Amino acid sequence: MTETPAPASPVPEARTQEARSLEARSLADHLRAIEFDPRMIGMVAALAAIWLGFNWLSGGAFLTPRNLWNLLVQTASIAVMACGMVLVIVTRNIDLSVGSMLGFVGMVAGLVQARLLPELIGFEHPATWLLSVAAAVALGGALGLFQGALIAYLAIPSFIVTLGGLLVWRGCAWWVTQGQTIAPMDSRFRPLGGGIEGAIGTSASWAIGLVICVLIAAAMAFARRRRKRYGFVLRPLWAELALAALACGTVLATVMIANAYALPAGVARRLTEAKGGVWPAGGLVIGHGLAVPVLLALSVGVAMTFLTTRLRFGRYVFAIGGNPEAAQLSGVNTRKVLMLVYGLMGALVGISACISTARLDAATNSAGQLDELYVIAAAVIGGTSLAGGIGTIAGAMLGALVMQSLQSGMVLIGLDTPLQNIVVGIVLVLAVWLDGLYRKRLG
Repeated sequence: MTETPAPASPVPEARTQEARSLEARSLADHLRAIEFDPRMIGMVAALAAIWLGFNWLSGGAFLTPRNLWNLLVQTASIAVMACGMVLVIVTRNIDLSVGSMLGFVGMVAGLVQARLLPELIGFEHPATWLLSVAAAVALGGALGLFQGALIAYLAIPSFIVTLGGLLVWRGCAWWVTQGQTIAPMDSRFRPLGGGIEGAIGTSASWAIGLVICVLIAAAMAFARRRRKRYGFVLRPLWAELALAALACGTVLATVMIANAYALPAGVARRLTEAKGGVWPAGGLVIGHGLAVPVLLALSVGVAMTFLTTRLRFGRYVFAIGGNPEAAQLSGVNTRKVLMLVYGLMGALVGISACISTARLDAATNSAGQLDELYVIAAAVIGGTSLAGGIGTIAGAMLGALVMQSLQSGMVLIGLDTPLQNIVVGIVLVLAVWLDGLYRKRLG
């Protein structure tokens, strides 16, 4: 008598869905355990896709040391302002005037160092560039405080105040010199804009890169020790090591790319002979190294990150963005904090104005046009929520790199300016839509 084999029981659809749900939940738990922001991962993936796509469309011209070096220099000005825009948006406000303010402040800085100071202390004085930078930061901070006071104490909506500032400061930029361009800039001021004069060389770049890697490792070890001391949940050790390796690898790769961008042969020969060296018959390859504006932007990013995560002022800013009424009832002077946020935004605009003016080696009243669009887009793409209370400095700086990569890539492949604006507008709307989806998922 033959036995009939029992039919295989089919796996129920519900059980399959449950297994998939458990796998997805397990992946989410792992990402949460290592404190990976999904939006940050998405930005890195988007940046990689943009770079690879433009490199293919440009026939390999995008991912070259020269283009990447220039890309980082071009990003510096937007990245500095994006750091301040994070705090503005976190408080549920906006600043549409940063581009026009940059143009006005840049014109004043150029006027100070090219016309005012030479009459007082002479041309090419060692203090000229310092006084010019100080004037730009002070003027930007004063303009920001003025706008912040109108918003905080007169209760005028930030959209209206900064929209007015967009028009007023652009008009002031023209009025300062009646539309005339001021050039050239002081020789000690020009390195702030990059270029051959604004590169620190290969040896100094490697030294700074190694120091940054040591600081990254020390900061992560210190943070882990503090968490352990206060009983907070720790990341898995493998995750800590992986993050440290990723961060240090990024730093060293950046230094390698900067050093791979060689100086022109004539410039390299002149520098070699100026140092008493002998120019060989076959020539030498001397790299640019890291650019001064890139180092300046990174310094601003580190300082702003410390301010937002370690100081009371930063906690107040995020408290206001999360719940303004609760923050005020807790004793936070919300008006003062809001005014200071705009003052800080203005001071960062002053730094960006110096970078932009030095890079052009001229002060023009058209400088900074449409920069407000790129700065706001960088902050939003970087994960700053327009609903307030959420945002990171690192995300905004990465968002600035994404925006500048788009612009640089479109210029490289010869896309017309109107089409560039269309792409930027679509990206901005898409970023806000994705932010809304992310907040709904969290809610």
